[in-house]
Amino acid sequence: MPDSRVVKLAQTLVNYSVDVQEKDLVGIIAQPLATPLVQEVVRAVLQRGGYPYLLPYSKPLPTLGYEGLDQIFFEEANDDQLQHQDHYWKILNEDFDVRIFIQSQFNTRGLSNIDPQRIKIRQQAYKDISATYFERMSTGSLRRVSTLFPTQAYADDAGMSLEEFEDYVYGATFSDSEDPVGEWKRIQSEQQYLVEWLNGKKEVQVKGPNADLTLSIEGRVFINSDGKQNMPSGEIFTGPVEDSAKGWIRFTHPAVLLGREVTGVELHFENGRVIKASAAQNEDFLMSRLDMDKGARYLGEFAIGTNYKINRFIKKILFDEKIGGTIHLALGKGYPITGSVNNSAIHWDMICDMRDGGQIIVDGELFYESGEFKI
Repeated sequence: MPDSRVVKLAQTLVNYSVDVQEKDLVGIIAQPLATPLVQEVVRAVLQRGGYPYLLPYSKPLPTLGYEGLDQIFFEEANDDQLQHQDHYWKILNEDFDVRIFIQSQFNTRGLSNIDPQRIKIRQQAYKDISATYFERMSTGSLRRVSTLFPTQAYADDAGMSLEEFEDYVYGATFSDSEDPVGEWKRIQSEQQYLVEWLNGKKEVQVKGPNADLTLSIEGRVFINSDGKQNMPSGEIFTGPVEDSAKGWIRFTHPAVLLGREVTGVELHFENGRVIKASAAQNEDFLMSRLDMDKGARYLGEFAIGTNYKINRFIKKILFDEKIGGTIHLALGKGYPITGSVNNSAIHWDMICDMRDGGQIIVDGELFYESGEFKI
């Protein structure tokens, strides 16, 4: 018998998050460790009349499919091979109706020793495909959701046993509850009030022991992230006006990307652009990402985490960016649905805890303080 929590998660993904319809082309991206969840997702897609396709790709970019081969790819590929676009990946992002991505790594450090310049070449080669992906999401022609299947590697990163980590994942996704979809609809309703209050506002100030930053949100739209694109979810976000950020922010949690942890990141902005950056650890990697392309030094996202069931840092941004009482900013690519026009090969989220006196002031009114909304 499958774990009932796995069955409920699959049904939530298929029936609620991406709402599979009859004859939808459904790409299911996963690794072998996620087989129990993949089986239930396939079952649910078939029950809805969709066409399931299994695509075993690794994140952040397609290489040779199965995890472990990505390291070989980056070690052995020449520049032409690095720049070659995978035809399957291209079709998935351009032609499919639905994308369900299940993170399920057995090794979270596989790319930690790969030259960042080689990864940069690969990311730049997929910039157009990435732009298509973001644009189709904004128009609704591509429905997608990302989730996670608990593995020992993720549990180790989080400092938990596998059983503890499974409980954490299924609790955060409400898969251990009687009615997961009902819980996500409740969150949607609660967050919608905040989104409606913010839309139409002009200026955001972030103040506190870790920030003194001002952003323009004039003409931009806040999005209610309620389990439709990420599972778990629980955040509200927008894309700041590209040339508006001024001031500084220090991120209280490590910025984890491509198997590397960059700690103590501090960024200073002027006219929207990062003009000064530092880190306590892996600063060279931080600078290599900032120099990825023109858009990498500008913000693509400003967001507030609202999920208080996600209450600890586990080194998985899918969860960590939703921690209740935190904000996060993303360098690089913005979501067109918010009004953002920033374009980049990267979208790198970084988290700042606000529970120690941090404030968000919107158009001169106190909106948020020490992790709590004040409106």
